[in-house]
Amino acid sequence: MNKNEVFVIGLMSGTSLDGIDLVYVKFLQNDYKKFEILKSETIGYSNEWKVILQNAIHFSTKELESLDISYGRFLGEVLNHFIDKNQIKNIDFIASHGHTILHQPEKGITLQIGSGKEITAITNKKVVCDFRTQDVKLGGQGAPLVPIGDQLLFSDYDYCLNLGGFSNISYEKDGVRIAYDICPVNIVLNHYVNKLGFDYDDGGKIASKGKINQELLIKLNALEYYQLTPPKSLGLEWVQQNIFPLIESLETDVSSILRTFVEHIALQLSSVIKSDSILITGGGAFNVFLINRLEEVVGVKFLLINKELIDFKEALIFAFLGLLKVDNQVNCLRSVTGAIKDHSSGEIFMPK
Repeated sequence: MNKNEVFVIGLMSGTSLDGIDLVYVKFLQNDYKKFEILKSETIGYSNEWKVILQNAIHFSTKELESLDISYGRFLGEVLNHFIDKNQIKNIDFIASHGHTILHQPEKGITLQIGSGKEITAITNKKVVCDFRTQDVKLGGQGAPLVPIGDQLLFSDYDYCLNLGGFSNISYEKDGVRIAYDICPVNIVLNHYVNKLGFDYDDGGKIASKGKINQELLIKLNALEYYQLTPPKSLGLEWVQQNIFPLIESLETDVSSILRTFVEHIALQLSSVIKSDSILITGGGAFNVFLINRLEEVVGVKFLLINKELIDFKEALIFAFLGLLKVDNQVNCLRSVTGAIKDHSSGEIFMPK
């Protein structure tokens, strides 16, 4: 790219199925930190898509191949609507994370659906996608991918913490970027509050009325994953195998499940966070009860930044990962994923 300004649409679908986050962002080639989010929006999933994506983990290979195509077409249509609605004229490329269906890096498996070929065909734009596969092939976890953005865009903070389907953290240690998934967050909280007919626990109000189940809390904190050293990452499969059966064997009251799990999250996060210089993003940042408990356990007060960055930081960083890939710069750090080398990951699809 020869020009200094680059215009990108980034999109992200998280494991908590809150919806598709889209950002239209301008980057300056000579100073990445001077980015500007020009437009942003979250497109909620229909009930039909939620059911499909929740159950896709059980699909056959043939069904997943078909879903990859149909979901890619769906993303293309969502993008076209976003572009038309906001009258966006200048787009250098689209960077899509897609939606994670399978993530078992220890078996060499990771799958993010949303065919780049289909997105390109429908939008007639260059598309960068499939950011995780190459890293897994190089022996890495394929996650987390956001830390390179934390390092280059948000280095003013000691910690970058995202509270989405899972909590993940990124920070510098001895001059090296360290990052990993800490514990599940909304993927568990939303699962149980859905049983009460709500999409999420607004502000953590339901959790705040529950009681801590001490036996459950002790067993959650004793799970083997928490003893592992980074690099490490979590997926829906791990939650289904380890978290849900444990909770359901010891507690049936939803408010108490939520209260106990909020305490679990706060304790796990507090084992890592040692400073108030922290950028907190993701839907969990709006869970007032969770944030208050975290502040109490850590013993500091956190300053939450503007809502747009809380909501759209991951979509922004996937736009940035696309920019690094297009420029053939490193966008995957071995210190974070455990791959055999730093590398530039992603597939590029060009319109015909």
